Amino acid sequence: MTHDDIIRMAREAKLVIDGNNSGDDDLLAFANLVAAAEREECAKVCEAGVNSDKYPSLTDCAAAIRARGEQS
Repeated sequence: MTHDDIIRMAREAKLVIDGNNSGDDDLLAFANLVAAAEREECAKVCEAGVNSDKYPSLTDCAAAIRARGEQS
């Protein structure tokens, strides 16, 4: 994700973003922490399927990762 992507998503989520970008560093740090945590959880999904019948194909593994957003 780029800086612009993060700011765009923050605006879409209706987070308060001031015009002088004073909160950008905190927002970017938070976004990077969330992204790192999600990458790790996705890696665990893939690892759980390696050498098992849990995800017989990459498509199944990808579907399991995408389904993570529906588990909230």
